[in-house]
Amino acid sequence: MTWTTLNPWIAAPEIFLLCAALFILLADLFISEENRQISYGLTLAALAGTALVMVQTWQPFARYGFSNMFVADALAQLAKFGMLLGVALVLIYGRGYALARGIFRGELFTLSLFALLGMMVMASATNFVTLYVGLELLSLSLYALVAMQRESVRASEAAMKYFVLGALASGLLLYGMSMVYGATSSLDIQIIARHIGAQQANNLLALFGLVFIVTGIGFKLGAVPFHMWVPDVYDGAPTLLAQLIGSAPKLATFAFIFRLLAEALVGFTPDWSSMLTVLAVLSLVVGNIAAIAQTSLKRMLAYSTISHMGFLLLGMLSGNAAGYAASFFYAMTYMLTAAAGFGMIMLLAREGFESDQITDFKGLAKRSPWFAAMMLIVMFSMAGIPVFVGFFAKLAVLKAVVSMGLIWLAVVAVACSLIGAFYYLRVVKVMYFDPPDSHAPIEASYDFRILLSLNCLLLLALGLAPERLLTVLAEAVQRSLPVL
Repeated sequence: MTWTTLNPWIAAPEIFLLCAALFILLADLFISEENRQISYGLTLAALAGTALVMVQTWQPFARYGFSNMFVADALAQLAKFGMLLGVALVLIYGRGYALARGIFRGELFTLSLFALLGMMVMASATNFVTLYVGLELLSLSLYALVAMQRESVRASEAAMKYFVLGALASGLLLYGMSMVYGATSSLDIQIIARHIGAQQANNLLALFGLVFIVTGIGFKLGAVPFHMWVPDVYDGAPTLLAQLIGSAPKLATFAFIFRLLAEALVGFTPDWSSMLTVLAVLSLVVGNIAAIAQTSLKRMLAYSTISHMGFLLLGMLSGNAAGYAASFFYAMTYMLTAAAGFGMIMLLAREGFESDQITDFKGLAKRSPWFAAMMLIVMFSMAGIPVFVGFFAKLAVLKAVVSMGLIWLAVVAVACSLIGAFYYLRVVKVMYFDPPDSHAPIEASYDFRILLSLNCLLLLALGLAPERLLTVLAEAVQRSLPVL
């Protein structure tokens, strides 16, 4: 490996983030509990510094390094900006929540940064080894974060379930990747795609590997029937960590699926498209129906996430650039929507009170008309009601599905969205038409209130002009698609 093939500068944001995380890890050892805000400030500075490095190193064309194992293309760079924003929102929204529960510690900051590093590596990976390293760095960080509340039985149980099923998913993915390697004699995504396209691979062995890979993706994405960990982890984990699991990693998962299926295994598009169809339909139906029965808002959002992942898969199964762009748009907007939803839960939470039941939002319109309106925006966007960005995200996916002639699939998706509207509107009904159980003032810092309000208003602003973001993401996807 020469310096030219190494080309480490394309990974400058990841290198900066790694150095910053290691510095915070060491510096936090010398910071007292009373001065933990210093670690918090350093973590936000690390995120800002990483974003600045990304801006400084931005290039419109794809650049490869580390012997073709790492790429800095438009898709990866836009996904990384979304991930940085998602993690920043988690830390800012969760500061007061973490302080009240004794988890405002160095582990929270450093593990969050390592999780972000894993996501960024996943987005830029062009080799199975790099993909797997990024995935495991993300997964192991999240397992440890969920278990941070050692005295909480629910958190420990959630962490164990997450770890066991996550390890199973990782094993399935690794087994599938090894089969594809055996079929193509390569771990490089571009070489694998060329060998399959030129009929120079053992197709039977590669197809077996594809089955294991799609199964592993289903586990990681939380798609039905591999969804059993999602509601328990969301419900048992502290709310700020449920937000972390449910927001930025969805972008990383989209990039992971794109690299594996749309790039490496593009020659088997009809095969994996049919598999994703089954996962998407099951996720839409089961996710929306199960969410109706929930009384916990976090469990409701968990089943809602399952249904939203069904929509994300609908765009991917189209197997074309328009569908991939629609899924990218869906992942990006869902990250913002989920962050706002969990942020609202933490806004109402206080020491000794989680505010994670739907009834905890009773009469919010009387307690705080402004934040009731913000929660209404979040619920309407998730339901896919026009004007809000969630509607246009679903519309973009449905257009991609219809363009493939899969009218029945679009009808199923619309019907499931109508079912989903019920439990979102139930939250709105509770806020505006039920009397409040508590008149306790909402205690939150000004930066939290302002950022959460901007987050929610952004869902409306993007809904008023969705074509700008969609066009940028579509161009990024088009530039990143392999040329065989």
